[in-house]
Amino acid sequence: METLDRINRPSKAEQKVAMQSYDSLAAVIEQLSAEKTEIEIEETKDKIVVPLRALKLFGGILKAMSEGKPISIVPLATEVTTQKAAEMLGCSRPHLVKLLEEGKIQYTKVGKHRRIVFEDVVEYKKQMKAEQKNHLIDMINLDEDLGLYDP
Repeated sequence: METLDRINRPSKAEQKVAMQSYDSLAAVIEQLSAEKTEIEIEETKDKIVVPLRALKLFGGILKAMSEGKPISIVPLATEVTTQKAAEMLGCSRPHLVKLLEEGKIQYTKVGKHRRIVFEDVVEYKKQMKAEQKNHLIDMINLDEDLGLYDP
């Protein structure tokens, strides 16, 4: 499994295989109703029972790969360093520390080091994107009101 330190985009060949696999898997998942299902690995003839929820997650992974998106699975309670959180947000580590000290993102201290829950970083990033979108809409509306922008 790839870690947060090394997340790569899927290759074109991986995208193609993922796209074909996703279409097939999505069609099969729609027909399933049991909470668990048995799948078979064709090469080894091994049969594995998996929860339907895990199969749906796998479908989501294939869809993201087919679109060329880098993916990583991270347990929800994972904590990240300030450097990793800053990289995720696209800002400097000192700026992130300022956000932490202002209480905009929750953190804990382990000795001298700050740790941030991965989910909190993702949630803050979503909030920032939403605020940016609202600011852009406000700017466009103001330009329209002033007659500076013709739709």
